[in-house]
Amino acid sequence: MTNKAEASTDPAAPQRLEEDSTAARQSSIDWMGVLAKFAPLIFLVVLVIVFALINDRFVSPRNISNILTEVSIFGLLAVGMTFVILTAGIDLSVGSTLACAGIVAAVVATGGQAESFSLDSASGAATWWVWAFLVSILVGTAAGAVQGAATTIFSVPPFVVTLGGMSLFRGITLLVSDGGPVSGFDDSYRWWGRGDVLGLPVPVILFLLSIFISWFVLKYTRFGRSVYAVGANPEAARLSGINVKLVVASVYTITGFFAGLVGFVLSARLNSAEAVAGIGYELRVIASVVIGGTSLFGGVGSIFGTAIGALLIGVLLNGLVMMNVQSFWQQVVIGIIIVAAVAFDTYVKSRSRKSCRLEGRPCGCARSGSSAHTAWRRIVLFKLKIMWIESVP
Repeated sequence: MTNKAEASTDPAAPQRLEEDSTAARQSSIDWMGVLAKFAPLIFLVVLVIVFALINDRFVSPRNISNILTEVSIFGLLAVGMTFVILTAGIDLSVGSTLACAGIVAAVVATGGQAESFSLDSASGAATWWVWAFLVSILVGTAAGAVQGAATTIFSVPPFVVTLGGMSLFRGITLLVSDGGPVSGFDDSYRWWGRGDVLGLPVPVILFLLSIFISWFVLKYTRFGRSVYAVGANPEAARLSGINVKLVVASVYTITGFFAGLVGFVLSARLNSAEAVAGIGYELRVIASVVIGGTSLFGGVGSIFGTAIGALLIGVLLNGLVMMNVQSFWQQVVIGIIIVAAVAFDTYVKSRSRKSCRLEGRPCGCARSGSSAHTAWRRIVLFKLKIMWIESVP
């Protein structure tokens, strides 16, 4: 009773109570934010432990090498896709782009023997892989640059541009290869997909290099900060002096570069470049980026998160295979994970905005976007759903 009486007679009591409650909120740990940041890593550790207990061959050196090599192929694409999604964009053409780049590289590697699409070991064309590598990178980068230019110059939504690119580049691939595979590369070409350095597969080395270089670019360069700024609020970025169109065009060029690199590496690993290569890769690549914590709304995410997301999906699918789970269910699992990751991301941002309003401070969440951006994002999610349905017989 005495405390209540004092509080009622003290005019500063309400202010002190408000200050105490504010301090309590600020000092409390945001467990939801912590979970949002470390959930992929925690889930990855749990998966490894569970699969190792179920089947001891899961942690064998050979299986770990297989997982890392497969993850590297998708991971390289996911690194490039991270740049795009950070700007609130999307690229549905990465699978077709890598197929186009890979088939052109294969034709160059065979010395232009388009009639037979095979390499005679006695032809002395062992150095063609150098030109094949450069051409593959050039084709992928050019494809990305064209799509980036179309997005910025003509103000066409990225979904529409890359959806058209997915069909366009797949058609070019079929025309170049006449629908058949290009195979029979020499050892120097196959080394890029099957070789190793000190026991570490070459694709894994390329993946690790891409992670650290991309991390440095995003964290310590002006371009990297501009990517985050454009994704968070393009209008504010423009008013602050950032060339938004140049940044957007650049991230699609970067994605094309990685698609060209993967096209070369994948053909070297399989010793064959096929027109059907990369079909359905978009779903897994986008899933890796989103699961790693990069928001489809832009402005939030990291390269290391993408790497963990790619590794998580690789471990999950490999474990399911070792458990003799049908491949059809693997696609179901990926679809569920994507929906769950996006739903969780939306919930965390909604909770964070609510907390900002209660505390009366500016909110650092990514923008919710204009109605036009929201509309094409819904189309993207619908397209992902259709891709998932088509992948299940």
